[in-house]
Amino acid sequence: MVMAEGTAVLRQNRPGAKQYIQQNIRADCSNIDKILEPPEGQDEGVWNYEHLRQFCLELDGLAVKLQSECHPDTSHKTPKECPAIDYTRHTLDGAACFLNSSKYFPSRVSIKESSVAKLGSVCRRIYRIFSHAYFYHWQIFDDYENEIFLYHQFTKFVMKYNLMSKDNLIVPILEEVQNSGSGESEA
Repeated sequence: MVMAEGTAVLRQNRPGAKQYIQQNIRADCSNIDKILEPPEGQDEGVWNYEHLRQFCLELDGLAVKLQSECHPDTSHKTPKECPAIDYTRHTLDGAACFLNSSKYFPSRVSIKESSVAKLGSVCRRIYRIFSHAYFYHWQIFDDYENEIFLYHQFTKFVMKYNLMSKDNLIVPILEEVQNSGSGESEA
């Protein structure tokens, strides 16, 4: 952009990572490598932050599907203090509050390293939603996964950016789906 006096103004905020991620998902949600590949020059902390926000948005869809079947008195042998569906809601609400916190994320252009370091904890918490859905509500998990590949996106994301240890990933990943998209396999 050029001002009236001929002085160039540099754009501070590059086109949003959020929109870039969503465009790639809409183009082909099974092309996980493309979805997770940041544009050139993208700040990794911002990229991880925006992906985590997107995962939470899409996990809301799974939570809605779970609430029709996930009842503490009928679905689980021993309900805990907090039933699974309530834990799901609390976890997603807590993640949204954290990710929208102006204390930790005052800017979506640059994120402090101390805030980025907390993203792994959010990942571990929301991973529990995937594992609950997989182990207790397989058909809902499978139908949702076949529709949007969210679990595969999430697991490749946390592994690529070292946000979770592979030892903590207890839900199996089918190789043929994991390697779909770009056709590349992980070495």
